Amino acid sequence: IRRFAIVGHRVPSSGKIILNDLAGGSGRLDVLCRAVNSSLFLSHGIRNDSIIVLHLLGGDGPPRRISFDGSSLKGVRVEERAIAGHIAKIIAEPVPPMGQWQTVSPGIKYSGGNLQETVSEWSKEGIELYTLNANSERLWEDDSLVENTDQEYSKMGFFLSDDLDFTEEELQILSSETHMRSVGDLWIQGHLAIAAVHQILDMGIGINRP
Repeated sequence: IRRFAIVGHRVPSSGKIILNDLAGGSGRLDVLCRAVNSSLFLSHGIRNDSIIVLHLLGGDGPPRRISFDGSSLKGVRVEERAIAGHIAKIIAEPVPPMGQWQTVSPGIKYSGGNLQETVSEWSKEGIELYTLNANSERLWEDDSLVENTDQEYSKMGFFLSDDLDFTEEELQILSSETHMRSVGDLWIQGHLAIAAVHQILDMGIGINRP
């Protein structure tokens, strides 16, 4: 399973969002919706080996996480506003305690918790954790781009931020508990970084492991 986690610093964790203004009044929810698209959807299908967790940290309520699991996802259209509609229904509900996931429909569940909670959960599951950062070493092996079919890709998780940088607190967590890697020298948008990771893994390119 490939896992992705993206932080929405201004997306409200509770209350309402404006479906006609995802980029403004909804705290750049459009960035998270595009990340869902890149993580899960193919041209004519869905990646059943991919999960993405959205971290909603904005507003006055406690932080909330929403998980989309491609292995069981149903009823979600490949369109930002449609994805935002599912999120809007969830944030109208109370935030569950951290670690208690509630399923709302096939492949979609939500819980309380912040970035540290996700890092801890994935670490306990034996997931290799990486943070995507353009100032870091390349994700792939530096010496070649030759396929390495012997590598095991089944337990890798990638963290990325929205249009804002990670906070100092978030960077402290990630720098101590994940490996910093880049998919290039430029700071590309999150959904493009996710697509680049998929391409690297799909091609079986050797990963620059610690």
